[in-house]
Order: sequence, then structure tokens, then C-alpha cells
Amino acid sequence: MAYVVADPCVKCKYTDCVAVCPVDCFYEGKNSIAINPDECIDCGACEPECPTTAIFEESELPAKWSVYKDINAFVSGAKKLADVDTSAWPANLKAQADTAETWPNITEQKGSLPGADDAAKVDNKIGDLTLEGGG
Repeated sequence: MAYVVADPCVKCKYTDCVAVCPVDCFYEGKNSIAINPDECIDCGACEPECPTTAIFEESELPAKWSVYKDINAFVSGAKKLADVDTSAWPANLKAQADTAETWPNITEQKGSLPGADDAAKVDNKIGDLTLEGGG
């Protein structure tokens, strides 16, 4: 079972987790990161490193963030759009999905996004998530 990056990462993008990943299974979007479930070895090294508590083992992912399981799989290239249930995705993500490309793999720690400390205090940020890749 893989780990999943969820809502608390959006608009923060701390990458402490990336630095400890032994298999380089993280992918970088413009305002979040994701874990490729096919590459994750379920070691758990990343989870305690996340300062916003955004990483969860799949079986422990809060129901309110269950949509992030498919988002992680899609943006990291583990699943194609046709294999993902987008019915619970907000309109902004559905609109981006057809043209979204796999995010680039990230293997080293980078600085967080500007305003990350304030964004970390905000809940329900999925409306701010973009499927655009890169840093």
C-alpha cells in the first residue's frame, strides 16, 4: 500500500519528504507534490518529515481527502485519465485534466512556496490545486 500526498500540501509544497525518500517516488506540481503509488515502497520515511501532516498511508487517508489518491496516481503518471474516477474532482481540476501532463520527478529538497506557513493553516485547498507540473 502506497502513501498519498493530500490537501495540506497544496500551496505549501514543503519537500522535506523528498529528501528522505529512498526510491525517488515524488513528483512536483506547480503548487503541490504527489507520490507515484507504483513506485512507493511503503517504507513510511516521508510521513514524519512533512511539517503540514499532508502524507498518509493509503489506508489511513481521511475520507474527506480520498480524491487525492487518484490525483496522486494521475499526476505522477501511474494512471491515465481514463483509469481515474474524476467524479469527485472540483470543476477546476476536471477542466485541466484533459491537457495535464505527468509532473516531473523530484529527487532533492527545495524551498517551500512563498506564503507556505500561512497556507499551512488553511483547510480545504483543493480548489487552489493546479494540475500544472513543475516548480
